[in-house]
Amino acid sequence: MYGLAYSINDPAGDGIARVLRDKLGLSESSSCRNSETCFQGANVVLAGFREDVIYFDFLDERMPREAEIYIVLSRHSSEAKVKSYTVHHTGNFGNHAQYGGKPGELGISSPKVSWLILRALSESWRVSNRVEYEVSYEATHHGPTSLSKPIVFVEIGSSMEEWSDTLNHFIIASSIIKLLESPSADCKPVIGVGGGHYPRKHTDLALKENVCYGHIIPKYALQHLSYEILDKMISRSDIDIKEIIVEKKGTRVEHRSLIEDYASRTGIEVRYV
Repeated sequence: MYGLAYSINDPAGDGIARVLRDKLGLSESSSCRNSETCFQGANVVLAGFREDVIYFDFLDERMPREAEIYIVLSRHSSEAKVKSYTVHHTGNFGNHAQYGGKPGELGISSPKVSWLILRALSESWRVSNRVEYEVSYEATHHGPTSLSKPIVFVEIGSSMEEWSDTLNHFIIASSIIKLLESPSADCKPVIGVGGGHYPRKHTDLALKENVCYGHIIPKYALQHLSYEILDKMISRSDIDIKEIIVEKKGTRVEHRSLIEDYASRTGIEVRYV
């Protein structure tokens, strides 16, 4: 079962949820605990909570036990005001957790599910002709990080105008519905190193090839790169990671040396883009 969650105080998440309730014909349910709303259908539950999404550390306790993965429907904020449809996993690479989760902890990623959503978003974006928007992975960031099941965020960026736009709600909801209807596809699970917060090379690769990303550590967080962080990026996934994909231009020699030494010790593949 897919566990869809959102904050009732978030215009993006609430708007997406309204479309999903209508399009999927979901019925009210008592299967959620301490939620503001709870709706259920075939293989999906949709729950709204009062808390902000980065503090959804309680999903294991409040969502039905049958939920195998959490997909959080959310707004995305950007100082650059980038109009976007994004997908990402959760975690804090450093010793701080300013936006939820725990320091140095990564949530469990779901490379295949996030990849299917990314591809569905790209398709919906093309059909909608919203050329001013960007479809992208985001680098791993913010909480929650301690849940026992995989968690994926799907977001609309990046201001109230975009969060409240009903066409944006429909685009995200359509992508989730496509996932629910066609959950199977083959891809090579990987992790990403380098690139910006919107790691365009990694996104382009995932849209062109059958490679699906778990955690992505961006260039601005590479001071935290270590064997331990690579271990976490690989182990905190719901499927086995087969390759590390490195954006060469966005990494220094010492980063690449560390990655290559790690690969020689573990046998994992490394690829530069």
